[in-house]
Amino acid sequence: MTVIRDLIDNNRNWAKGKTEVDPDFFARLVRQQSPSYLWIGCSDSRVPANEIVGLDPGELFVHRNVANLAPPQDANYLSVLQYAVEMLKVRDILVVGHYGCGGVIAATEHTHHGLIDHWLTPIRLLATEHQAELDLLPEGKARHDRLCELNVIRQVRNVAMNPFLLAAWEQGRDLTVHGWCYSIENGLVSDLGVSISNRTEAKDMFGDR
Repeated sequence: MTVIRDLIDNNRNWAKGKTEVDPDFFARLVRQQSPSYLWIGCSDSRVPANEIVGLDPGELFVHRNVANLAPPQDANYLSVLQYAVEMLKVRDILVVGHYGCGGVIAATEHTHHGLIDHWLTPIRLLATEHQAELDLLPEGKARHDRLCELNVIRQVRNVAMNPFLLAAWEQGRDLTVHGWCYSIENGLVSDLGVSISNRTEAKDMFGDR
């Protein structure tokens, strides 16, 4: 069983391996953080953001929470979004859910989970909104997977309709929001086809809601 000391040893080996391959690796990280991407994903430990897309530290700015939500009232998410858009001037925002998400599954269960139930309220409301579509699918995995996708699409809408994004587009910024879903079963990402690059596309896809 891995103990804390093992994690420190792993860190030492990782750092040594990095510098053996690229002696300037950490020096570059110290000089500047200039990622082109913001990743909004789930806290699930099986979804390592940098590794999935093959990027090194410093190339991906990451915000994670249970069920990859982008709530308009959450100060933590909003702070990350503003910093990424206005200070780091990222070019792409990746909203990434994953199939088999425990948060999405918990949102559909008729049991009490404590504080997390409040956080997952938007997903329960989303499931109710799309109940007719979900009822056409077999119970279990198929419905959960589709709800994971619908949740990503809703969070793309939340990001795209945010004032920080709208202001950036008004300034002529090259900035696109993407919706992806990751499969833990095979390690592959699926593009859900809801990329938004300007205010017009956002309104055409989502209206003024």
